[in-house]
Amino acid sequence: MEKFDDVIAGNRAFVASYHETGLTGRAAKGLALITCMDSRIDPLAVLGMQAGDMKILRNAGARVTDDVLRTLVLATHLLNVDRIIVMPHTDCRMAKNTEAEVHESILDVHGVDTRSLEFRTIDDPIATLRADVQKIRSFPFIPEDVVVVGGMYDVATGELEMYDF
Repeated sequence: MEKFDDVIAGNRAFVASYHETGLTGRAAKGLALITCMDSRIDPLAVLGMQAGDMKILRNAGARVTDDVLRTLVLATHLLNVDRIIVMPHTDCRMAKNTEAEVHESILDVHGVDTRSLEFRTIDDPIATLRADVQKIRSFPFIPEDVVVVGGMYDVATGELEMYDF
């Protein structure tokens, strides 16, 4: 567990000042955000939200996958979500390489053949964002009155450009 000493110390400090928040697990502001796992993104800060305000789903490239859709069905039907933002970002590794290049890089550096996986790299960030927004809008288990938009987060400036395709 030595590799996790910082995590354990951080949790001990957190517990020392922890207090019950009274939050329920529902999205208090009715928002779900799909964004990238990039550590430069602080989703709550970017959108001016607080813990409990929204549901945050993260993966490489902020892609709308089957698991994201499954989670959004639960969020919209059980957890108060009535609006969704798909928010990829500038300077994303998934938009800098092709699928083949990512596989090759992992094989070259780590000797691991990942060709059985689909990483969902991004050729055209805005076209991909548009397609992912549409994928949610057309998913039959997401209520029709849920508002779905896209947003491109700029990691250099902190600005969020919104798109209602």
